[in-house]
Amino acid sequence: MNEDVKKSLTRLTTWLEKNGWAGYDPYDIKGHKWIIPVIKKGNKSYPFAIIREILFEFFYSFPVVSRKMLGIKPQINAKAMGLLAKAYLDLYKSTKKAEFLTKSEECLSWLDNNNMSEKGMGWGYPFDWQSQKLIPRFTPNGIVTTAAADAYWGWYEFTGDPQYLKSCERICVFLESLPVDHITEDQLCFSYTPLFQNHVHNLNLFVAEFLIKVGLKVENKHWVDRGLKATNYTLACQLNDGSFDYNGPPEKPAQFIDNYHTGFVLRMLHSIWKLTGKEKVYEALHKCYDHYINHFFEDERIPWLMPARKYRLDIHSCAESINCLSELSVTFPEGIGLAGNILAWTTANLQDIKGYFYYGINKSRFFKFTYVSKIPYIRWSQAWMLKGISNYISNAE
Repeated sequence: MNEDVKKSLTRLTTWLEKNGWAGYDPYDIKGHKWIIPVIKKGNKSYPFAIIREILFEFFYSFPVVSRKMLGIKPQINAKAMGLLAKAYLDLYKSTKKAEFLTKSEECLSWLDNNNMSEKGMGWGYPFDWQSQKLIPRFTPNGIVTTAAADAYWGWYEFTGDPQYLKSCERICVFLESLPVDHITEDQLCFSYTPLFQNHVHNLNLFVAEFLIKVGLKVENKHWVDRGLKATNYTLACQLNDGSFDYNGPPEKPAQFIDNYHTGFVLRMLHSIWKLTGKEKVYEALHKCYDHYINHFFEDERIPWLMPARKYRLDIHSCAESINCLSELSVTFPEGIGLAGNILAWTTANLQDIKGYFYYGINKSRFFKFTYVSKIPYIRWSQAWMLKGISNYISNAE
């Protein structure tokens, strides 16, 4: 292991050991009863737009103070626990250090004891959040659930213990219960939550990939078929330059093509291709990968938020870039070098001396100066960076 990577990892794991699992989240403050009316969908006209921009800049500039003012306390986030469980397991496999295996077991045990779904196994966020409708806290959703699912699948592959495969099957039961839009005879799209129907490509592929993976293992043709039809839908929505918008039809285009959601799509397409060997999946993967590496990175080391928008230099973009490029390096070998460059830049610019990673570097819309938001988010920053580092270590050696 590279000495600089080893030092960064040690600093982060030491900080996590001291801090514990609870922490703040970028979205916890947006779920506060006084903030939701300001960000509610439809409130885009003056004065709401101005108030919203001022509020968000205040939250970014003074993240801890603003949360204390509103009485928001650190919480344990199920998605963070899933990410950490998988990252610690991968670190154990790379280093053989027993403490990493113990930590992974601890995170997985928390997930076992905090199932939030009445159907199978599923998890949600510990705060209210505003989408098309208000999503109450602890409502299980596909994104959080598939992050946890990745950890259960990792433990099944590592041990061969059927109890973990059984958990994966229970997770599929929840994922299958999500609302589905049957677009055509061979295309469908899974929704984010059980509460309403929507069309989000990264979520759709996360669900599709897990259903295909588990379905192939347990010979559940129905799950495989549903996963393939969901994949067909997203493939049909690929843009001419190889990218994917955040959402798909019949919803209005979001015109939001960002770094980390593109990374999510790439990782799922890569896995689905490896699982199925389908050429059309590989073609879409390759086209999207080319767009990704050619439009999102400055000097082959600094991950931009969007192709034409540098700021926010977000830790989520950094972590997912490292994660995605490392994972895909088995197919695109040049990616591991880029992942290493990004990790070195991120460690140098966004890791605190105490070991945790900052939220990011932003540019004020009002005063045009850049500033660093140093709050140590658990899910958004630390869990994703641990997963990114663990994936880099697994693939760089």
